[in-house]
Amino acid sequence: MKRLYAPWRSAYTKSVHSSKDDSAKKVDCVFCQQITAHKDEEYFILGRFKHTFALLNLYPYNAGHILLLPYTHTAELFALTHDERTELIELASITQLILKKALVAQGFNVGLNQGKAAGAGIPSHVHMHILPRWIGDTNFLPLLADTKQISTNLGELYQQLLPFFKEVTFQHIKEKIDEK
Repeated sequence: MKRLYAPWRSAYTKSVHSSKDDSAKKVDCVFCQQITAHKDEEYFILGRFKHTFALLNLYPYNAGHILLLPYTHTAELFALTHDERTELIELASITQLILKKALVAQGFNVGLNQGKAAGAGIPSHVHMHILPRWIGDTNFLPLLADTKQISTNLGELYQQLLPFFKEVTFQHIKEKIDEK
């Protein structure tokens, strides 16, 4: 596969603020810094909940790529409390409902990459990826040039999704989304 040169990404993933080290401290974690900065629009933070938060991926693999994270800074899913893990999974389900409604997503890739060996770009803070998919969402670039094009304005997408995440209560969410 050919690679698209994207030097702006290395500053994000290799800086002291987002150490590739699985044991990076909370103070060095880009996610922890974003959540404590309280600049939700700047960092595209869609929602803050009791144990978790949701944000748009600044470097999406697909339009609408959302990251879900616990506030707890840990590299491992098993290190989270039962309530933290439960909320993370519930938020994943709700996020899929939101993306179905808001973006008419037809399918999803959902996953966790834990550790450098698994491909985690920021392995020190466990996070879940929710990628909406559509039938025929590929074009000629991946086939001919092994390059993925993502035609999305993150600011516009953030504004589109934000009202849905403001409605998240973890109770009767499907009905609330259907009302929109």
